[in-house]
Amino acid sequence: MYLNKATQVRFTPQNIPALNTAFQALTKTSRFLSQDVPQIPNCEYEPKKYTGPTYEQIKKIKDKHLITPFGTAYKEPLLLHDGKMQWLFDHTGKRYLDVFGGIVTVSVGHCHPKVNEAAIEQMKSIWHTTNIYLQPRLHEYAEKLASKFPGDLKVVYLVNSGTEANDLAILLARLYTKNLHIISLRNSYHGVSAITMGVTALSTWKHNIPVSPGLHHAMNPDVYNGLWGGLHCRDSPVQTTRHCDCKPPECKACGMYYDQLEEIFKYSLPTGKVAAFLVESIQGVGGVVQFPKGYLKKVFELVRLNGGVCIADEVQTGFGRTGEHYWGFEMHGVMPDIVTMAKGIGNGYPMGAVVTTPAIADSLKQALFFNTFGGNPVASAVGLAVLQVIEEEKMQENAHMVGTYFLKKLSALRDQFDCVGDVRGKGLMIGVEMVTDSETREPLPAKQFVDIWEECKNMGVLLGRGGMFGNVFRLKPPMCFTKEDADFTVNVLQAAIEKHIEKQNKTVKI
Repeated sequence: MYLNKATQVRFTPQNIPALNTAFQALTKTSRFLSQDVPQIPNCEYEPKKYTGPTYEQIKKIKDKHLITPFGTAYKEPLLLHDGKMQWLFDHTGKRYLDVFGGIVTVSVGHCHPKVNEAAIEQMKSIWHTTNIYLQPRLHEYAEKLASKFPGDLKVVYLVNSGTEANDLAILLARLYTKNLHIISLRNSYHGVSAITMGVTALSTWKHNIPVSPGLHHAMNPDVYNGLWGGLHCRDSPVQTTRHCDCKPPECKACGMYYDQLEEIFKYSLPTGKVAAFLVESIQGVGGVVQFPKGYLKKVFELVRLNGGVCIADEVQTGFGRTGEHYWGFEMHGVMPDIVTMAKGIGNGYPMGAVVTTPAIADSLKQALFFNTFGGNPVASAVGLAVLQVIEEEKMQENAHMVGTYFLKKLSALRDQFDCVGDVRGKGLMIGVEMVTDSETREPLPAKQFVDIWEECKNMGVLLGRGGMFGNVFRLKPPMCFTKEDADFTVNVLQAAIEKHIEKQNKTVKI
């Protein structure tokens, strides 16, 4: 049944009059989208006129010359050619609110003037030298980045992507511990290289090829879809509606999921021979999944007792995106041994980094290791500018304030619509899980999800998509996102859901 919760009536022959009443009430409250499209916020920026190949020419080039296993979003892919802060413009000049941030990559805003200026100024002097020479931008940036970390996390190695960063982190862990085995969580995403594909635990991202030996996937501690969890379990302004016997600060789900991880140590690993535990602070591609409070703290202790190190994957959660903390691992109260990052590190410029301790870093000296483009002058200048903008424009604080507001506004949709199963996240890293029924939590079928997704795009809002079944909206905009932008996004999502409900209700036969 797809009726609005406020008018929901169970269908029986005796309830036909009530069902008709419910349909009338739904009709009165619906927006009738053709007449009432949410108004997009103002934007003073005027996009440049598009002068490139035609839309059809671009599509032909794509089909003939590009390897595109991932495909493009939307039935009619967008041809984007200009951007400013949280806004994107297509070849016709139509404006879109980017609520996915270039797949969680545009941290401080499209074409931010300070970041642009830093790149341009560096390009005027020198683009590339390789790290066999000294160059000021790399060293200035490494010092500034290291200053953002607590404890002994003070040594930086720059690469070009999150996959490269996680590859290097796994190599460091194995060299340092002299152990082989790596543990990650089911539903996690850490990259698609030959090594990182193995620690990634989503079947949709796995090719049928050999991967590194010694890789293990633990049960995912998902308090919404997992075996255990409920309304007191996660660190979020919005909790799941599942029943929970926990009495804060106790979390029974934490202990149960920990017991499952401990089973891997008991039965699958040589005693005391783990190399590393690799974990996202909040799962990104897997659908913005948050763990029970206290879970990572217990796991980190277990890993270290068994000879391993702990790797925090901050590719999506880093650089203030979660609001209350600069790094996602800080919300768990843990101290990792290695931290990986990418995406928002360069605001769209291809960059990644590994930060670790001097002792672990020294293990890389057992043989030569080199990355041709990692830490080149332009990348370093861009990265330095991004750090400065986050500080100067208080973007971490904005992510916390606007993100909390956004989450609470989105939670009203969950209360209103049966097909909105869960709203979760921290700061401006948010997930909205769509279901067929809020009780069973069965994923909304792909076609129905895509209909809502497409409708949001038609009204000017670009949302991400994730989760094992592709039924989670991923909302991770640039951190310059405003409350007005949040209101517009919620209104558009509400209108799209209402249109979806109207469409589904037309199929009900009385």
